[in-house]
Amino acid sequence: MAEVVVHIYDVTNTGSDKTNNTILQINRIFKDGIGLGGIFHSAIQVYGNDEWSYGYCEQGTGVFRCPSSKNPMYTYREKIVLGRTDCTIFMVNQIFRELTREWPGHTYDLLSRNCNHFCDVLCDRLGVPKLPGWVNRFAQAGDTALEVAETTAMRLKQAKTELLSASKVAYRFLSNVTSSVTNSTNGSPQQPGTVNNSDNGNLRMQGTWLKGMLNTSKPSTSTEIENKDEDANHDSEVLQFQHQP
Repeated sequence: MAEVVVHIYDVTNTGSDKTNNTILQINRIFKDGIGLGGIFHSAIQVYGNDEWSYGYCEQGTGVFRCPSSKNPMYTYREKIVLGRTDCTIFMVNQIFRELTREWPGHTYDLLSRNCNHFCDVLCDRLGVPKLPGWVNRFAQAGDTALEVAETTAMRLKQAKTELLSASKVAYRFLSNVTSSVTNSTNGSPQQPGTVNNSDNGNLRMQGTWLKGMLNTSKPSTSTEIENKDEDANHDSEVLQFQHQP
């Protein structure tokens, strides 16, 4: 059984001293201060003196190795023993060959496919626990927030489309009712643009229905309920008056 170690670095390769110092301050506050997390690079060491990790490149594999705790691009922080693997050195080399093909450099993504995700996959194949949650928590939180935002935007767009379609259907329906009504008093065709008493009541009812459909998503207050009752009573009185001989 071979020991599996994760080496953790502060990410300080932005090219800006000011940004690098800011990252260090964030890591000190959120990791060292309250234990929440930070912005880190990680690499796995198993069998030998090299560590394995993953990063971006335009061509070829993103999997690389370097002497343990000696990556020159980052500031070394600490190492954590994750456990021991039952894999032989031959099996481990086979795992590295597979990961080299599965993790090309151009598929790197800061939030969903970074070095910490690679180390988690490697740990899983070695049969040891994954990285502590705080190592990649910021990326996971950012990925989740992005997914929620995209899903919400898609649902709002869909709801807007459905509401527009429903409005068009309702408008056509009401327009057809207005244009096809006939004069029930003398049996003669009704003049375009005019509505008789019975059809006036139908249009009022259809308008009330359309208003209720569009307001289904908004909870009614007690005042709104009372107003609706008054409107219903008023409509009833109008209909009774219109049908009196």
